[in-house]
Amino acid sequence: MNRRKVFFLVIVCVSVFLVVCCLLIERQKDDNNIRAKIGQMLIVGFRGTEINENSFIVKAIQDLNLSGVILFDIDGPTKDFPRNIINAEQVKELVKRLKTCAPSPLMVAVDAEGGRVNRLKPAYGFVLVPSHQELGEKDDLSETQNVSLALAKELSELGVNTNFAPVVDVNVNTENPVIGLLGRSFSSDPQKVARHAKAFIEGQHAYGIVTALKHFPGHGSSRADSHKGLVDVTATYQDKELVPYQALIKDNVVDMVMTAHIMNKKIDAQYPATLSDHYIKEILREQLGFQGVVVSDDMQMGAISEHYGLKEAVVRAVNAGCDLLIISNNGRIYDEHISYQVSDILFQAVKNKEIPKSRIAESAKRIKHLKEKLASGPAGPKGF
Repeated sequence: MNRRKVFFLVIVCVSVFLVVCCLLIERQKDDNNIRAKIGQMLIVGFRGTEINENSFIVKAIQDLNLSGVILFDIDGPTKDFPRNIINAEQVKELVKRLKTCAPSPLMVAVDAEGGRVNRLKPAYGFVLVPSHQELGEKDDLSETQNVSLALAKELSELGVNTNFAPVVDVNVNTENPVIGLLGRSFSSDPQKVARHAKAFIEGQHAYGIVTALKHFPGHGSSRADSHKGLVDVTATYQDKELVPYQALIKDNVVDMVMTAHIMNKKIDAQYPATLSDHYIKEILREQLGFQGVVVSDDMQMGAISEHYGLKEAVVRAVNAGCDLLIISNNGRIYDEHISYQVSDILFQAVKNKEIPKSRIAESAKRIKHLKEKLASGPAGPKGF
C-alpha cells in the first residue's frame, strides 16, 4: 500500500472517530438536558432542621436539579416533631442554605392554608392564620386579603416562595373528613369560594409567593380521605365544584392547579384525576383554558401508592399532563432514594418513548415561565 493510500485511510479513520465522538457527546448532552428538565418536575420532602454538604437533600438538589422542596413541621412516618420547622430563625437559615446549594432557582414550599392545615403554627412563634371556613363565615374580602398579606409577608421573610393554597374545594359534604370537618373550605357557595380565593391569592402575590388552587376538580363532596386510599366521588360530585376554577382562571390569577387523587367514573372509569388526561388535558386545559403549571398532590398518598406501582403512577401522571410531581417523603414511609428512582423512571420512559420528549419540554417551559414571572413581581428577590 503506497503512502498516499495510507494517509487517506488514516484521514478516514480519524474522521469517523471524530464523528462518532461528536455524536456521543451530543447524545450525552441531550441526555443531561432531559435529566435536568425531569429534575425540574420534582418537589421533594426530606428530614432535617438544618443541612450541610453531606445532607441527602443537598445531594439530591444538586444531582437531580430538583425544582423544589416541601417543608413539614411533623414527620409523618414517626409522628415526631420537629421534621423541618422549629421556629422562624431556624427556618430562615434552613431555607437560605437550601437555596444556596441549588444549581437553579429553588421552589421552597409549605402548606400554609390556615387553621388546622398550616405547617407554620402559632405554637412555634408564627402568625395566626384563621381557617378558610372562618374567613368564609366572616365573608369580608378585605379581611381575607389582610390575613393573606400577613402570612405572605412572613413567608417572604423566611424565604419560602411557594404556598400550596388556597383550597377552592366547595363544601358540598360538610362531614367530609379531609375538607369539611377540617374547616378547609371557604363555603358551600362556589362563587363565594372563588371570591375569597382570589383575595387570598392577591395577598400572596403582593409578596411574590407562588400559589396553587387545590384540589382539582374538587374534593369537597368526598366521603373519604385520599391520603388513606382511592376516593370515588362518582355518586357525590357536583358540577358546581368546577366553578371556582372557571372564575379564577378567567381572572388570570392562577399560578398552579393541584390535582386530586379522586375518581369520578363518569369522567374516567379507570384513573383518578392526577393520572387522567380526561381531567387534565380535556377539562382543565381545553375546557377551562388553563395553560399554567399543573402540580400533583403527593404521589405517595394512599390513593396512588396502594393502587398503582411507582412507575405506572409517575409515567401516567406526566403523560396525563402533570408538570410537577410532589414526593413528600412524609406519608407512611420515608425513602431517601425515591427521588432518584422517580428521576430514573421518567428518564428511561423518555428513552423508551413511553413519554414524548415534547411532554417533558412543555413542563420545563411552564415551570421556567412560572419562576420568571414570580421573580419579576413586586417582591421578586424575596420570592426567589
